[in-house]
Amino acid sequence: MPSVDLTKMTYRDRLYANYGHEFQDAGEQFDREGAVRWGRATVYQLRGWIPPKKESRILDLACGAGRLLFFFSERGYKNLTGVDISPDQVALASQVTPDVRHESVLDHLESHPDSYDLITGYDIIEHFHKDEALRFLDGCHGALRPGGRLILQTPNADSPWGTMHRYNDFTHEICFSPNSLSRLMRLVGFSHIEPREVSPVPFGNSIASSVRYLIWQLIRAGLGIWNLAETGTTGAGVWTRVFLMSGVKQ
Repeated sequence: MPSVDLTKMTYRDRLYANYGHEFQDAGEQFDREGAVRWGRATVYQLRGWIPPKKESRILDLACGAGRLLFFFSERGYKNLTGVDISPDQVALASQVTPDVRHESVLDHLESHPDSYDLITGYDIIEHFHKDEALRFLDGCHGALRPGGRLILQTPNADSPWGTMHRYNDFTHEICFSPNSLSRLMRLVGFSHIEPREVSPVPFGNSIASSVRYLIWQLIRAGLGIWNLAETGTTGAGVWTRVFLMSGVKQ
């Protein structure tokens, strides 16, 4: 078998060829036990954002190892599609649901107008350049049906740990604050835009999580006071190192 000339590969092709193993420490088998634990916190974090109808069409962009697809599948959603550019990630997510596509999320969005009721994109928008990020948001808006929702998760430039998280992965290109991302989403046509912390869960997960939640409330109060003292405002009040953002297509 001929060897691959790495000097002729784009840096993205080289990085994403084996992204799950090299950057996410993923194994060969889907981690069901870990996905169940992760899902307990996700129930709280996505409260009020999940479509009530189980027949809703859901698209998970950069679906990775398939945890979010598994989350929806376990809750009775059947019309699930995952898209990822990394072959090893597609192989893992395909163990959760059969409709997982190995393709560019930008191409997929633009070829599926008015198709989905919910689009999720965890830890993806920070991987784009600025022009691509706008194209991505335009594509999400276009691929949603009227009343459909977009949910994103991304590193938080407002967090004291945000810079660490932004540079913790070499494939990250840009970083957002809740303010900057909300303005971009409004620019492309989204409404009912809401940021949300990815914090410890106060109830329904574990005692340890509940204790961590109480400690976190004290810490975030201190961060708010710091911001108020320096700038005269408390800002968005979203301080976790990654944050969620939701918007609705009218």
